[in-house]
Amino acid sequence: MSSTPSPTPPAGDPVEIAKLYAGIAQKSGRLVTRFMERRATGGVPGIDDELGIARAFFEAWAKLLADPFKLAEAQMKLWQDHLALWQSSMLKLMGQETQPVVEMPAADRRFKHEDWQQNFLYDYLRQSYLIAARRLHQTMGGIEGLDEQTAKKVDFYTRQYIDALAPSNFPLTNPEVLRETVASGGQNLVKGLNNLLEDLERGDGRQLRLRMTDESAFKLGLNIATTPGSVIYQNDLIQLIQYYPANGPVYRRSLLIVPPWINKYYILDLREKNSFVKWAVEQGHTVFVISWVNPDARFARKTFEDYLNEGTLAALDAVEKATGEREVNAIGYCLGGTLLASTLGCLAAKNDARIVSGTFLASMIDFERPGELEVFIDERQIEALEKRMRERGYLEGSEMAATFNMLRANDLIWSFVINNYLLGRDPFPFDLLYWNSDSTRMPAAMHSYYLRNMYLKNLLRKPGGIRLNGVPVDLGKVATPLYLVSTVEDHIAPWRSTYAGAKLFSGPVRFVLGGSGHIAGIINPPAANKYSYWTNPKLPNQPELWLKGASQHPGSWWPDWAGWVAQHDGDKVAARIPGKGKLKAIEDAPGAYVKMRADKG
Repeated sequence: MSSTPSPTPPAGDPVEIAKLYAGIAQKSGRLVTRFMERRATGGVPGIDDELGIARAFFEAWAKLLADPFKLAEAQMKLWQDHLALWQSSMLKLMGQETQPVVEMPAADRRFKHEDWQQNFLYDYLRQSYLIAARRLHQTMGGIEGLDEQTAKKVDFYTRQYIDALAPSNFPLTNPEVLRETVASGGQNLVKGLNNLLEDLERGDGRQLRLRMTDESAFKLGLNIATTPGSVIYQNDLIQLIQYYPANGPVYRRSLLIVPPWINKYYILDLREKNSFVKWAVEQGHTVFVISWVNPDARFARKTFEDYLNEGTLAALDAVEKATGEREVNAIGYCLGGTLLASTLGCLAAKNDARIVSGTFLASMIDFERPGELEVFIDERQIEALEKRMRERGYLEGSEMAATFNMLRANDLIWSFVINNYLLGRDPFPFDLLYWNSDSTRMPAAMHSYYLRNMYLKNLLRKPGGIRLNGVPVDLGKVATPLYLVSTVEDHIAPWRSTYAGAKLFSGPVRFVLGGSGHIAGIINPPAANKYSYWTNPKLPNQPELWLKGASQHPGSWWPDWAGWVAQHDGDKVAARIPGKGKLKAIEDAPGAYVKMRADKG
């Protein structure tokens, strides 16, 4: 099946229409056949409330109906808002200037087409939806007597429901779709159905694998992940990449980057203009990056401790062999930061000071308030997840990706539904979304340990809460200088939660808050001159007090970090060439492990 973009054929072209319908018939037949085969072998699961959604809403509605006054009050407010909208719309129809009854959030791009504001009917439809959405959200969010977990679940899935019912998501109530339907003679909807069936085929008929970008436009090592380097070490779990120096001498202490194993490392090396790896090399660092394997069923019993021993600790040993220098500066991104914190705690217990400074990029260490991901973490859901992982030996990367996409459903789900299925267009080539769709699996044993001990029990923050390599991990004994950067709009690692992690260490800590979100706020090169960042040399107990006393600076946080890490880099030495030390080059970067796609085995 090709993913090469194909333009929508001109209206009335019988040959192209015949081709579209033939393709739809073939795809539909294959999907139905697969469904019936799985049903015959018991492979189609029944309806199960694994997420606890039905139970949460049943409890919420029971409490709401038990308070008829509050329900009547909510209905009255909704009626008043709609009456105000009707009056405003009538005045507008008579040519008078009026203000919207409900303002559209500035970041909401669902209603950017001009007809949503200028056409009377669509303006009324848009405001009517926003009114209903606001009142429904307020009503469900104001139900008293729910436990905290149930209340958060009701709030989250109410917003999912509201987002799904936006008039922009339906062909008859989206003016842009209607215009395209008329202009193309309805071929956009036929092409959209073809795109839908392709995405179902990509998910083997079990799930919808929504395409977010033209995947054929990118090739690792050719137009993304292109910074020159070599794989100089590998084991079952990692390949370690060493990058070529830019020019001149380099700092004595190398830079070891530990990316998350839930995604692939090349988010840090997308293109030349936004590659953190390339920029760090240009600053004079000898850069090493861990590239995690994309595990399958063979890795089912790999544990969190294995990721420590075969990951960070093995990489530290390899860096020493490659450079002759024992001490390094280390960076951990997202889950890689959680592993780096665990590594520092383990090393501190053994008085091992190889890591002379640590940098955490949007990393959760204290999981007491994990943000909206908490909706997916409870005993019932983890048990259901563990059951699926035991059957396969791993968690499919696309399942975790779908969870993250739900945190920003309008941007990462519904916008593509409209573009791909209603407008019948092929997704635009975008490197970041290509990386986002290039998901990785997680071994069953490791992921179960991570969910239970980090998210559910929050044991990493407790002295001796977990033991690794036979020693208790106590982050309070980590005196290593640390640099923590988070982003103000992060939905995956909320900055107030990462700030709590900064308070767990005994050494000097610099906390920096960047603009934007989990990816764009971290991958923010200075040349882009985007966003801003906040610094505060003090580290008060409450994040709000830190922000109140913080200073704002324009642009990227990268130069601020460069100035900080330079204090721990050591003197300059001759540039190091990958493969010229005790470890020989195995293959060119980006290496084989990163090319293992979860959707291709």
